[in-house]
Amino acid sequence: MSELRFVHLGFGADAVEYQQAWQKQRETHAARFTDEIPDTCLLMEHPAVYTAGRRTEDSERPLDGTPVVDVDRGGKITWHGPGQLVGYPILKLPRPVDVIAHVRRLEEALIRACAELGLETTRIEGRSGVWVLGDPLEQRPAIGGLSLDFDPRLTDEEFDPRLNGPEYAPSNAGQRREDRKLAAIGIRIAKGVTMHGFAINCDPDNTWFDRIVPCGIRDAGVTSLSNELGRRVAVAEVVPLVEKHLREVLVEEAPSPRAVDPKPEPVPATAG
Repeated sequence: MSELRFVHLGFGADAVEYQQAWQKQRETHAARFTDEIPDTCLLMEHPAVYTAGRRTEDSERPLDGTPVVDVDRGGKITWHGPGQLVGYPILKLPRPVDVIAHVRRLEEALIRACAELGLETTRIEGRSGVWVLGDPLEQRPAIGGLSLDFDPRLTDEEFDPRLNGPEYAPSNAGQRREDRKLAAIGIRIAKGVTMHGFAINCDPDNTWFDRIVPCGIRDAGVTSLSNELGRRVAVAEVVPLVEKHLREVLVEEAPSPRAVDPKPEPVPATAG
């Protein structure tokens, strides 16, 4: 990639309705496919909305009947709303398309942005997104009673074995207190061009996540930059950092695609 432009669609009082942003994504995707525009990242906030990927189960939706927008990305249900920076990178990927490499690059840019704010984050094996690790086992409080620990590598249908390797912390597998997701990633690739993207929690009201099973993950929590850093971290503070590191990762460090498997398995989009 030789160029990446950023388009600010609206923040705060000018937050963009999800359906309007989705249509803007489609238009941008079509223009990028025909090379009318360079790679483009749309940045914005949304008014509060739940969106559900193709694999969302009924049991993961809001129990109170709150409306949900069903979308064409991979993964399951999540929330977008005030205090959360949402980015939709519309990029033409090198062929053969490598979905996981794209996810890793988005994760890397967000991890670097968090580090610049003073927060250490990581990946967790089998799960997309950016995470803050829970406390180690030896630091768990002794609460008594029966404790049941389940290894998500065996029980979590969202666990993706392709999301493994030295870039990823070992799954908590019952060995830590609750890991906390800071940023979610959900993508779709059509005609070699990406859609959807990431959402990083800056200073949202995280109680919105209490109504759903975020990303279909039941053994981890959700956090924000404000919660972790102990001060208010506004979306406006995070935007230039995310732009800086997305440009570094997507333009300056674009990886070569993996070698083609002579009998490749289907590669669904991933999200969380």
